[in-house]
Amino acid sequence: MSSVIARRALLSSRTLSKRTFSTTSRRLVQDTDPTLKAEEKRNPEVMILGGVMLLALGGAGLYFGRSPTSSTSESGVGVSKAGMPWETGASEGKYRYHPGGDGSAEPKDAPSAVNVVVVPNVDLPKRLHDKYNKWGKDY
Repeated sequence: MSSVIARRALLSSRTLSKRTFSTTSRRLVQDTDPTLKAEEKRNPEVMILGGVMLLALGGAGLYFGRSPTSSTSESGVGVSKAGMPWETGASEGKYRYHPGGDGSAEPKDAPSAVNVVVVPNVDLPKRLHDKYNKWGKDY
């Protein structure tokens, strides 16, 4: 029912909209300020500078819209097919990757922040210290 009402409103307002737009354009053409015309004739470089600024801002908007800036650069890593810990059933929770991005190479366990970062002066229980201590172990 609402589509019928909307269609009738659109058809009945069609003649009104043509008249409205034509009077608006006529009003804009007739009401030009003579001081603006005089300023435009006295300083024509303003139009050129306006065009340059428009192109610069439009180009910046296009560039940043397509490739926004970021604070870090990222590179892709060749993750193996069963590279996620929940896919392999690993108890340690390690991700797996292909070294050098070569898919034919044997997947390796990815390093995690827990066993790579060394935080000094931390007291841990012995079992956690043995599990996460990277110094003094033979891999």
